[in-house]
Amino acid sequence: TLELGIQFGKWILLENIGTSLDPALEPVLLQQKVRDGSGFSIRLGDKTITYSETFKFFMTTTLPNPHYSPEISVKVTLLNFAITPTGLEDQMLGIVVAKERPDLEEQKNQLVKENAKMNRQLKEIEDEILHLLSTSEGDVLEDDTLVDKVTASKLVSDEIGEKQVVARETEQNIDTTRGSYRPVAYRTAVLFFAIVELTSVDPMYQYSLQWFQQLFGISIENSAKSEIFEERLTGLKAGFTESLYQNICRGLFEKDKTLFSFALCVRIMMGDHRIDMDELRFLLVGPTSDLTEKGPKLPPQGEWVGNQRWNEILAISQLPNFSGFQM
Repeated sequence: TLELGIQFGKWILLENIGTSLDPALEPVLLQQKVRDGSGFSIRLGDKTITYSETFKFFMTTTLPNPHYSPEISVKVTLLNFAITPTGLEDQMLGIVVAKERPDLEEQKNQLVKENAKMNRQLKEIEDEILHLLSTSEGDVLEDDTLVDKVTASKLVSDEIGEKQVVARETEQNIDTTRGSYRPVAYRTAVLFFAIVELTSVDPMYQYSLQWFQQLFGISIENSAKSEIFEERLTGLKAGFTESLYQNICRGLFEKDKTLFSFALCVRIMMGDHRIDMDELRFLLVGPTSDLTEKGPKLPPQGEWVGNQRWNEILAISQLPNFSGFQM
């Protein structure tokens, strides 16, 4: 509980908060602690309890775009952990490579550990030399201990430097091979943000990243196999797109399935750069101004079209692919 966490200096996590907070949290958020002997105490409800300096309090929300009042914002530190397209793409790349090429992913992780270890060794060497320099008395060149340590450190540093060069080359080769799976990761990220937008249709349509990643992993195993790499990539993208569509449609109202199909198709085409944004904007909202006043007049033989449709024809004629459509 919060009370025990404050007393014993534990870290407390409060999940799924809304846009308003319980007034009982006010003393904690404002850190209304008072000096009590050699330590501190805080009043929580009708109790006064010991306040430990190691106590930490965290709150999380699942709201996609929460708006907190200034009164709340000044009491807490807000951190945005929202998923970005680039970050999600990197996560999905790690999953697909771990499934398709576990040897590469293992090498990549091992390199990260080795690089961290070598950097730590270099830091320790530098710290030790600085310590010896600060404690050395008289001429440092006559300090045999310091000279021997510097000489030994130089050998170790050179050895680590050579290992780092080899590690960087190996890492570049691994990244190049991993990067060949990036089209699959990119398509996966595009699909995730397509289903996230469904909450604007109905708040009930919410899907977790964990569920999405599990479905992606299952789809990789069930996708069409091929010895030709390009065909395998195509199979991975097509297999997951179909699997996601089927799973999402199971939870949609019938009236929303067509809308989801359209939104998913548009997202995929936007991701593949196969859709003109001006044309899409015209399809969704139509003309944004009246062009019949200063534009070409409606021909007599086209009176059946009407001014509204004529305005739409003039508007679409301004798009490059429909130039001259009004003729």
